[in-house]
Amino acid sequence: MIFCVEDDAGIRDLMIYTLSASGFRAVGFENAREFYAALADDTPELIMLDIMLPGEDGISILKRLKADARTADIPVIMATAKGNEYDKVIGLDLGADDYLAKPFGMMEMASRVRAVLRRSGRAAEKQQLIRVGGLEMNLGEHIVTADGIRVQLTLKEFELLRTFMTSPGRAFTREQLLSSVWSEDFLGETRTVDVHVGTLRQKLGACGKYIRTVRGVGYKLEV
Repeated sequence: MIFCVEDDAGIRDLMIYTLSASGFRAVGFENAREFYAALADDTPELIMLDIMLPGEDGISILKRLKADARTADIPVIMATAKGNEYDKVIGLDLGADDYLAKPFGMMEMASRVRAVLRRSGRAAEKQQLIRVGGLEMNLGEHIVTADGIRVQLTLKEFELLRTFMTSPGRAFTREQLLSSVWSEDFLGETRTVDVHVGTLRQKLGACGKYIRTVRGVGYKLEV
């Protein structure tokens, strides 16, 4: 998840759109108050932080982030007014990982985000997404959405869906699914697979129809 703290709604929406199109999950905040409220419940992988914000500015927010052990290691990219070298220097000295001078291109922003995440070691599985039809699975954060709506799955349901989504169109026998998702101790208890598939279909709503029964074999996921 990437937090975008930007008071200009147009720029903020464009940032979120570009990051989402680049395979990231992103959410935006207009001011420090909204940002801190979200930060209390979630720890982002990276923060895009504008300096010129209403109320508490970006420099003050950056200081607080770096002073808190829970947030000190979160990468931060600062957005500064073009030509304002003082803000750039202050931000970098306080621990910002990179900066962008406004107005900046959205593709450049996405490239900077990827570069900072690579340097910080956070770019591997955290942003690994699998998409099949209306289903999206974030492997690093164990999040599944169906038609844009988050679905709460148990660990076994998640692993079962992961098996299907990583090999769309492939038919799995119940024994193969038991071995992959459960363990050899469950081999022979094929009813376990049937029950979990039924529950998974229900939780996925309209996307549940992707999980098809293959007569005489088992199941497959196909759009």
